Amino acid sequence: MGSVRAGTAEAADERRQLVNVAYRLLGSVTDAEDAVQDAYTRWYGLPQDRQEEIRSPGAWLTTVTSRICLDLLGSARARREHYVGAWLPEPLPDRTEWNHTVGAGPTGSADPADQIVLDESVAMAFLVVLESMTPAERVALVLHDIFRYPFAEIADVLGRTPAACKQLAASARRRVDVADAPATGTATGRAEVVRRVKEAWETKDIAALVGLLDPAAVMTADGGGLVGTVLHPVEGGARIARYLVAIADKAPGLELLERSVNGVPGLVARRAGTVMTVAAFDVSDGRVTRIWAVRNPEKLRPWTRQDSCHSH
Repeated sequence: MGSVRAGTAEAADERRQLVNVAYRLLGSVTDAEDAVQDAYTRWYGLPQDRQEEIRSPGAWLTTVTSRICLDLLGSARARREHYVGAWLPEPLPDRTEWNHTVGAGPTGSADPADQIVLDESVAMAFLVVLESMTPAERVALVLHDIFRYPFAEIADVLGRTPAACKQLAASARRRVDVADAPATGTATGRAEVVRRVKEAWETKDIAALVGLLDPAAVMTADGGGLVGTVLHPVEGGARIARYLVAIADKAPGLELLERSVNGVPGLVARRAGTVMTVAAFDVSDGRVTRIWAVRNPEKLRPWTRQDSCHSH
C-alpha cells in the first residue's frame, strides 16, 4: 500500500512540470490545465495493481498529457479555421511584477499561469513559430529540445519510431532557424526600446514611433471576435505607428504599463482599471520588428484576475 501512496504523491508532485509541458505544446493556460487534469483523471482511474506496475508515474503522466495535447492540437487546427482574425498564444504575466499574492494558498499560487517557468521557450516569438508546425513536429521539438526527453519516449507519445521523431524535431528546428533571425541586443536594450515606444505612444508622437519601428515591422492582434481589432496583420512601421496613435485617440484614459510578457519586456494597456491589451515585442538592432497584441478577454484572465487584486 505504501508504494501506491508514494506513487500517488509522486504523481501529485508532477503537476507543475506537466503544466509547463502542456502550455508550451498548446499556447493556452486554460487548455494546458484541462489537459493535465484529464491526465490525472486517467491516472486515478487506473486499478491499483496497474498503478503499482508503473515504475515512474511522472513519465506515465507526461506521456499521457502529451498525447492529450497532440489530440487537442489536431482539433485546434480545425477550430482555428473558424476563429475570427489571428490566433495568438495566451500571454503570461510575471507574478513578481504583476502581483505577489493572488489566489495564493498555503502552498503558493493556485493559478496555473503562475506554475509556468518564464524562459525563452515561452517567449511569444517562439510560441508563434511553434504554431506554424505540425502537431507532431511541435511535440517532438518541445519534448526533446526543451524538456530533454529521449526520442525513445517521444516515440511512445507520437506512435512513431525514434528515428522518425528525430527527423520531426530536426524539421521543426529548421522552422525555428528560418523564423528566428535571433533578436539582437541585451534585455536592458529591449526594455529601453519598449519604454520609448510607450512614451511615443502616450504622447501620440508618430515620427518617434516610426523611428522605433523597423520599416518592415508587422503587428498582429488577437481579439477573438469578442473585441474590436484589426483582423489582418498591419505591415510596415509607418502604418503601425498611425494605427497605434488612432487607438490612443479612440481610447482616452488608456494607461500603459511596462510589464514582462512571457518573460520579455512588454506593455499592458489598462483603461479604468481593466486590462484591455497585452502586447509582446520582438526587437532587433534597437528597433521593434514584431508586435503581438492580445485583446481577446478570454486570454487575459490571468492579467485581469491578478490586476483586480493589484489595484486595491
